[in-house]
Amino acid sequence: MTSDTTKRTLHHYEANAESFWEGTRDHDVSQNIDAFLVAITEPPPFRILELGCGPGRDLKTFAARGHEPIGLDGCARFVEMARLVSGCEVWLQDFLELTLPHAHFHGVFANASLFHVPSEHLPRVLSELRETLQVGGVLFFSNPRGENNEGWSGDRYGCYFDAERWRALLTGAGFQEIDHYYRPAGRPRSEQPWLAMTWRRD
Repeated sequence: MTSDTTKRTLHHYEANAESFWEGTRDHDVSQNIDAFLVAITEPPPFRILELGCGPGRDLKTFAARGHEPIGLDGCARFVEMARLVSGCEVWLQDFLELTLPHAHFHGVFANASLFHVPSEHLPRVLSELRETLQVGGVLFFSNPRGENNEGWSGDRYGCYFDAERWRALLTGAGFQEIDHYYRPAGRPRSEQPWLAMTWRRD
């Protein structure tokens, strides 16, 4: 089911893996990690799936906090890098061809990744993420927001949705909203291009 859209986006990341790592390795996403972890109600350690783990920055953080993260990415070079950086198990899977265990994870963390799924596939992908969560499990995502448009930004495809569009998709897939906020913190809304949302499996 891998589409030409997905192939082109993944090819971009394959070709730019090292520069992407250098440009993002020091990004502070502690606000996102904390919002995700605090929403999980089970006792730790948590079994975490990081959807779109990239070169492994956040996998390393989750592991350092004593949790049991598994990474997943469609970019083969990122998978190699993430295994080396984090020491964690990392799966090579296209977002449109997921093979996930049933009711296994306490949480799914999707930082700057879920928006790459074309909208026609989002209901199915969200349902698959719901099914891999335990009942009461948590899905967190942070995506660049926009006016409900989607398309190409260079060689990367993206969905740039507002909070209401994401709410319709997530409630339709069987999730309940916990919280949302805009990033970076402390700036006017016009200077906050990222929408972060936390959801719980019904």
